[in-house]
Amino acid sequence: MRIQRWVLAVILCIVFSSRIEAFKFQRTQQTERISGSAGDVLEDDPVGRLKVFVYELPSKYNKKILQKDPRCLTHMFAAEIFMHRFLLSSPVRTFNPEEADWFYTPVYTTCDLTANGLPLPFKSPRMMRSAIQLISSNWPYWNRTEGADHFFIVPHDFGACFHYQEEKAIERGILPLLQRATLVQTFGQRNHVCLNDGSITIPPYAPPQKMQAHLIPPTTPRSIFVYFRGLFYDVGNDPEGGYYARGARASVWENFKDNPLFDISTEHPTTYYEDMQRAIFCLCPLGWAPWSPRLVEAVVFGCIPVIIADDIVLPFADAIPWEDIGVFVAEKDVPKLDTILTSIPIDEILRKQRLLANPSMKQAMLFPQPAQPRDAFHQILNGLARKLPHNKSVYLNPGEKILNWTAGPAGDLKPW
Repeated sequence: MRIQRWVLAVILCIVFSSRIEAFKFQRTQQTERISGSAGDVLEDDPVGRLKVFVYELPSKYNKKILQKDPRCLTHMFAAEIFMHRFLLSSPVRTFNPEEADWFYTPVYTTCDLTANGLPLPFKSPRMMRSAIQLISSNWPYWNRTEGADHFFIVPHDFGACFHYQEEKAIERGILPLLQRATLVQTFGQRNHVCLNDGSITIPPYAPPQKMQAHLIPPTTPRSIFVYFRGLFYDVGNDPEGGYYARGARASVWENFKDNPLFDISTEHPTTYYEDMQRAIFCLCPLGWAPWSPRLVEAVVFGCIPVIIADDIVLPFADAIPWEDIGVFVAEKDVPKLDTILTSIPIDEILRKQRLLANPSMKQAMLFPQPAQPRDAFHQILNGLARKLPHNKSVYLNPGEKILNWTAGPAGDLKPW
């Protein structure tokens, strides 16, 4: 059976080799503007459309946390830090809270890393509760709406559910005090308790300067058909591979580790970024959560993202035409991945590449320093601006309370 699979893979490679060669010669740096309303939304300028008041919190909620562990600046959750810095000098910032459309509370809830760089969310609920107690005690604005005109950056694996394991995140649910707020989060999955209606799904942080340093000439041929580097099994937490990535990554490895069209490995070479720029398709499967920085890297490097994560809600989906630039493969169809990808016409591949070459597309996925027009910072502001004006129903009557301040696990109620 193994020999038959290998022979089939060789046949597929021979059949598709001419198509790869054709693709090499036809590759251009022409771009294609995103058609319809999506393109207009992507290029919106939020300045003048909203005003944001930034609460000034004691540094223990942000700056001192970062001083203890500067690694947080390069972590995939760093959007919470850079969004804070951006807003401090943004033209949308107002120092008059009476004229603000939105209120922002800068809390670095993900900047608590293990020695290996993994985030520990266990203190996050208490930190967030403490910050909300502070702003509700010192300013009147939270109490007017119980947070309905406030937004929070919560880039944890499962957002404001504050746990990295999905079962426990679902059990916890979104922190009760954040139920009325707008959550700006990397996690997005339809019909999931960790994603509220009205949340804004954003890309994870990927260091723009680091990626810029690894750019190769745009005329370099894309000679790799399918590329992936990462885990297929999480042996420490899921040795059999059935729970991690819902088995999708394990299926990729078992079905295609010997297929010459697939350049896949657990090794992470120093040429990782360069290799993505030489690839036609880059696999973006779910892991413990449905999202990863791999999606950002694929878009920035013009590699067609192959999204394997059922029900995923992708970043800025009202502005980025994911169906046009990516390929969606159901988790159950992973064993047919080679057939699915080799059946895509070259003209369709080239159109996806032209769309990916659009600078606005790449910019929307990045948090550059300093900020630039149409980047992820501005897309977040665009998302907030499109939610204005607030419905009158968000404003509570004097003395009216909706949120339960004592709800949630007992550990969350302890002082921080």
